[in-house]
Amino acid sequence: MTDVKGKWAFITGASRGLGYLAAVELAKRGCNLILQSRSQEHTQKAAAELEKYGIQVKCVSCELADESAVRAMLDEIDSFGVSVDIVLNNAGLQIAYRTQYFTTPVNDFTVSFAVNTIAPALICYHFMPKMIEKGFGRIVNTTSGIALEPEQAGYSASKAALDKITVDLGHTVNGTDVCINLVDPGWCRTDLGGPNAPNSPESAIPGVIVGAFVDDRRSGRLFRAQEFAGMTLEQAVEQAQNIAAPY
Repeated sequence: MTDVKGKWAFITGASRGLGYLAAVELAKRGCNLILQSRSQEHTQKAAAELEKYGIQVKCVSCELADESAVRAMLDEIDSFGVSVDIVLNNAGLQIAYRTQYFTTPVNDFTVSFAVNTIAPALICYHFMPKMIEKGFGRIVNTTSGIALEPEQAGYSASKAALDKITVDLGHTVNGTDVCINLVDPGWCRTDLGGPNAPNSPESAIPGVIVGAFVDDRRSGRLFRAQEFAGMTLEQAVEQAQNIAAPY
């Protein structure tokens, strides 16, 4: 299992929900953190709580729907002068639920793809070459298990596109110590999932972070977080490494 002590992880959507829970688990294991949210105030509050674990924490704010803002954020991270070893593309946007789905507005797709597909793709394209050069890296892209629901077409299509990008990028690094995989947290009671979701946010731990700890040089897999609920991280990583890659 990968030792993350002293490494740096960049987490999007880190001020609350699953992103914050993932940050806590990494902090407990000595991993330094770069936290992103739309509000510097929210990330600073999270940073103050996480610094109690004796790690270094830096914060960035960014509207992920804005390509220029994403690129500026990546430049800011580079200015920190640290090597980003782990990326958790956790942030996501569920724009609407359209019962009259034949009239789904185009904006549902453009906004969903901007946040859920293009932003994480840009982040992958920025950090993966650096990871390849140094010979180590972990990227975990958050997807969704939503299927057969045209009511959520913008969201589900944007996640399907992210799946394709992740699997194809994974093929280029398979067999190396740069691993890029997918995680589906399941339907959780977060701000995105809503109060009626069947799963607590805590049930997605350790599943949402197993991709940061796998050490088997395989990429392109889908980790379903609810399948690891109740396990220790060590148990979850062992099970995750038995999941077959798509190629």
